[in-house]
Amino acid sequence: MRGYWHFAAFSVVVSILTIYFKTNWFIVGFFLWLLYLYYYRKLGSIPIIMSIISFLFYWVYIPNIDVDMPRNDMISKETSHSGKITSPISLTSNKVEFLFQERQTQNKVSVIFFPDEKSSSKSFLKHTSIKHGAKCIVHGELELPEQTTNPGQFDFHTYLLKQGITHQIILQSFDDIECHGGSRLNQIFTLRDNLLNYVNDKYSKKTSSWLNALVLGDDSFISEQTVDLFQRWNLSHILAISGLHVGLVVALLYFLLIKLNILTKEKAKLIMIFFLPLYALLAGGEPSVWRASLSIMIFIILNKAKLKFNYTDVLSIVFLLFILFDKYIVYHVGFQLSFIVTFGLILSKNWIAQSNSSIFQLLQISFVSQMMILPLQLSYFSTFQPLSILLNVIVVPYFSIFVIPLMFIFLFLSPFPVSIVKFLDYFFVHIHSIFIHLVTLIDKHADYPWIIGNMPIVATVLYYVLFFMLMKYLQSANHPKAFTYGCSISLLIVCLAFRPYLSPIGTVTMLDIGQGDAFVIELPYRKGVIFVDAGANFTFNDFGSSDKVYKQIIKPYLYSRGINYIDAIFLSHEDIDHMGSVEYILRDMKVKEVIISDYYELDRQTVKLWKEYGTHIRRLNDKIDINGQVFQTIGPTKDMKSPNENSLILYTKFGGMSWLFTGDSGKDSENEIIDRYQNLAIDVLKVGHHGSRTSTSKIFVNQLDPSYALISVGKKNTYGHPSADVLEILEKEKVQLFRTDLDGAVQFRYKNTEGTFYKFLP
Repeated sequence: MRGYWHFAAFSVVVSILTIYFKTNWFIVGFFLWLLYLYYYRKLGSIPIIMSIISFLFYWVYIPNIDVDMPRNDMISKETSHSGKITSPISLTSNKVEFLFQERQTQNKVSVIFFPDEKSSSKSFLKHTSIKHGAKCIVHGELELPEQTTNPGQFDFHTYLLKQGITHQIILQSFDDIECHGGSRLNQIFTLRDNLLNYVNDKYSKKTSSWLNALVLGDDSFISEQTVDLFQRWNLSHILAISGLHVGLVVALLYFLLIKLNILTKEKAKLIMIFFLPLYALLAGGEPSVWRASLSIMIFIILNKAKLKFNYTDVLSIVFLLFILFDKYIVYHVGFQLSFIVTFGLILSKNWIAQSNSSIFQLLQISFVSQMMILPLQLSYFSTFQPLSILLNVIVVPYFSIFVIPLMFIFLFLSPFPVSIVKFLDYFFVHIHSIFIHLVTLIDKHADYPWIIGNMPIVATVLYYVLFFMLMKYLQSANHPKAFTYGCSISLLIVCLAFRPYLSPIGTVTMLDIGQGDAFVIELPYRKGVIFVDAGANFTFNDFGSSDKVYKQIIKPYLYSRGINYIDAIFLSHEDIDHMGSVEYILRDMKVKEVIISDYYELDRQTVKLWKEYGTHIRRLNDKIDINGQVFQTIGPTKDMKSPNENSLILYTKFGGMSWLFTGDSGKDSENEIIDRYQNLAIDVLKVGHHGSRTSTSKIFVNQLDPSYALISVGKKNTYGHPSADVLEILEKEKVQLFRTDLDGAVQFRYKNTEGTFYKFLP
């Protein structure tokens, strides 16, 4: 099998894709490909047999998340669980978390404790003596995480299942867990925690945050703004310990052992074999660091055994071993990105080696790395920053040559006198601040991401075929054909970006944002994107708006739909649960105009801020045409002396149905509408004020005669919404009701004059 292990690895990839996408077409293509290779004698029988065996074994071995997904009726009612802790203890200022394996069922459970004002995370650890490998009795009810209720929203339940975690237990107090004992690995994890604390004490906050991230694999101390900046520019790989970091550690240690005549080369290699797993654990144990560590270990072992394997074989063997030891690792994003980038660079090594320019080689490496992860980037984040290829040429050398080596040196020099440590600290902070400021300036003036949405599997397969053909002809210096395939890739990406502009389907989506309203309207052929309200939660510190709803629900939905431009945002009134996310939308996206009523109270500071974002503010009291979609204002007709009663009430048509959006308007506003528009009839009613008894009178519903009603309301909210009176009125009038607390997001998809409602939750 020497020189052919990548065929076995590829067969496992086919098994992963077959399970993940639930289609047998990958199997058909795989066996036809093997038949072709065997028929034309391009591959011997042994590699083919090994590939088939690998495929069949891992096809059975790798878990199918949908099949294994637990249900509420499967949860044990037991409140006392015995077992052992199987993970390091994750400790933050406001949370303690670890994995616990039940002894009886062998299920893996996430155990979480949130300290109150009287306690702290550290005091909890001291009180309970929990540690890796400890045998414990946990008192608490097994539960499933909250279901995702919106398209594009992060699915925490599935995220846990992809780690083999079936349930979670939320501890209420110190007394809910009793532990004793521990494992030898706990000493390593304790050493890591001590190192993290030691670094925080020795260096300033800015220096220690980067040292902990780049040497010990803990980026939790880096500011949220910097993490967001690096994510936007596809630079997150810098923050994760990878082959570069491991290579530097090995080179430095090997240099010290040999050049200082401490050990012979043979003994130094033996030290490496034992040291690398230790460093992988100290560095957080992420897939990228284990991949690099295991690859070097295998190379050393093979070299000592005088066996010659190429790097592709070693990488393939490491890939197979990874999955063999942890079958859930295939769902880990870091595992996927680490291996696919490394594999792409190996395939491109001849092309990269052809260049005599170091700068051009860096550009080539950046190009291959970014192009290899593009489909995954779109699948997970729906966006891609094309200019990141160029920025990586600046950032990667800076971190590789300056920051990462310096962080390791800082760790070794930390016992030196305080004056030396402070000088080094000041030097790094000064230089690094300038560099981060430079990246921030680039972000401010050159941030033009492609927000495309998800990449279909057919397009993904076609993309990689085209990309591999591009690289093949680049390596053979056949530039005309390489140019043709490069253009084909560009055309494919452009077609993906233009999908919404070719679709005759329009949608109206009532997002589930809890106790608040947020409707997103997407006109057919992407003629326009319109919001009717964009609510948010409020913060308990100053009762201002929180960005939680925007970050977790609104933004992921917009990105999943390929939306980065909004034509208009209608705001019914000034309550946070209807307009709290507007500030964050304006900050991230281009919004043409915000439309409000004549009685919407808008302070000067807000007006100034919105205009700085380039958004026009329009007051509406009649009707408006937004790219062919006409909205008629039918309220408020006068100042009702109340923000709720002054809600902007809109009438429009979608899919042959007439719609009425009522904001938080109450019965007084409803009576005004009845008196003024006596012949008004609608098909779809957005129920006022989340179903409060102050709205939706019997006479109002009777006269409008809607067929459907939409209520945007928080699950188990403290207001008692929707009220029993409103529900009874709608039921007696035989109105079909959709509500976000039960149905999740509700979407109306229409084409021409026909449309259908869909619930996100079954």
